[in-house]
Amino acid sequence: MVLLNMDATLYIPVGIIIAVLLLIIVFASRYRTVKADEAMIVTGALTRDGMKIVKAGGTFVWPVVQNASFLSLQVHTLDIHTPEVYTVHGVPVMVDGVAQIKIKGDQESISTAAEQFLGKQDEELKSIATQTMEGHLRAILGTMTVEDVYKNREEFAKNVQEVAASDLNKMGLQIVSFTIRDVRDKNGYLDALGQPQIASVKRDAEIAKANALRDEQVAKSKALEDGKKAEFTAETNIAEANKAMEVKKAVFKQEQDMKKAEADQAYKLQEARSMQSVKAEEMQIQVIEREKQIELEAKEIERRERELVATVKKQAEAERFAQEQRAEGDRYQIEAKAKAEAESVRLAGNANADKERAEGTAEADVIRLKGLAEAEAKDKIADALRKYGEAAVIELIVDKFPEIARAIAEPLSKTEKIVIVDGGGGPNGGAGKVTGYVTDLLAKMPETVGALTGVDLNQWLRKLAQRDQPIEK
Repeated sequence: MVLLNMDATLYIPVGIIIAVLLLIIVFASRYRTVKADEAMIVTGALTRDGMKIVKAGGTFVWPVVQNASFLSLQVHTLDIHTPEVYTVHGVPVMVDGVAQIKIKGDQESISTAAEQFLGKQDEELKSIATQTMEGHLRAILGTMTVEDVYKNREEFAKNVQEVAASDLNKMGLQIVSFTIRDVRDKNGYLDALGQPQIASVKRDAEIAKANALRDEQVAKSKALEDGKKAEFTAETNIAEANKAMEVKKAVFKQEQDMKKAEADQAYKLQEARSMQSVKAEEMQIQVIEREKQIELEAKEIERRERELVATVKKQAEAERFAQEQRAEGDRYQIEAKAKAEAESVRLAGNANADKERAEGTAEADVIRLKGLAEAEAKDKIADALRKYGEAAVIELIVDKFPEIARAIAEPLSKTEKIVIVDGGGGPNGGAGKVTGYVTDLLAKMPETVGALTGVDLNQWLRKLAQRDQPIEK
């Protein structure tokens, strides 16, 4: 009996543990959590009013008796398009818009949306909301003019949003935003409506462009003028600065040259003083050296005199006597030789004198005879002149004229090329001047002969012409 009780006590804890583990597994598998962008709808037993809404949290869903469904709270984008809708003036227009909607986050709206959209796809929710927005958009378009829709798009979108909001709220939805994307028509009404504005804008743009271009040109001209002025001013300032710099450089260079000249002069003076001092020291050294040298030479002379006195005096006396004897013998020989040479020179001089005298006499005789011959020839010419008279002399001179003319013209005949520098015109200019030189020389021959001989050929020719003329009766 005791053993049976012990086994029972061992099996009881194991069953409890298994039961607890099963409870934990069941709880973990049935506990549902909710994201921030969704809501969980728990329906079934054990819920108040048959529905429990859980947001951003978690809850245990009892198996069998409860069911959990999820509803998205994210924003949905709707593309709103309308067909041609007639405005208040009967102009058909089409409007495109974009709406952003979502399920409202309060418990009542989530409960309303759950009743209508739970278990449906997001596309069905978007389709229902789109049709609701398009119906209200067409209704509002029928109460507005095209100009109001075109010009006041924000007001138009606000009106659509306010009207459609009440219907969407009934479905638990809210309009986050609504924007009119495009307003158009097929008849060109909107284009015509914008033409005046476009023309005005273009006109204003052209005017503004022209004004801007004018202002730009004026600004450029002004800037160019200011730039030129600034450039001229800068060049002037630079020139003045360069001038001032050159002046300063010249002054500085002048001062530098003066300082350098002074320094060079001072250096030269100092160098001269130094050289003078060095020369004085050198001269002093030379004087001292010379004094020492003289002193040494004096001592050397005294020493040599003492040596000569001690060693040479007797030998010199003996040699002097021998030299006197030799000199006496040489003197007799030299006198005899000199006498012989003098006699020889005297005889040679007499012979040369006789020769020169004979040659001079012969040359004098030749000159005398030549002079006598020339004198005799001149006497014969004079006798011939006296015999033949002035007419014969003139005839001889005239006979020589062709030879003289030929001698004058002969150098021209041997000339290969003549370069004429004189370019004057007329008969006495240019090439004619060459032959004119010969003619002038021949024309001056009577004057030349008269200057050499004293005979006036012109006068003699005139006399001869007068003598040959016939005597008138």
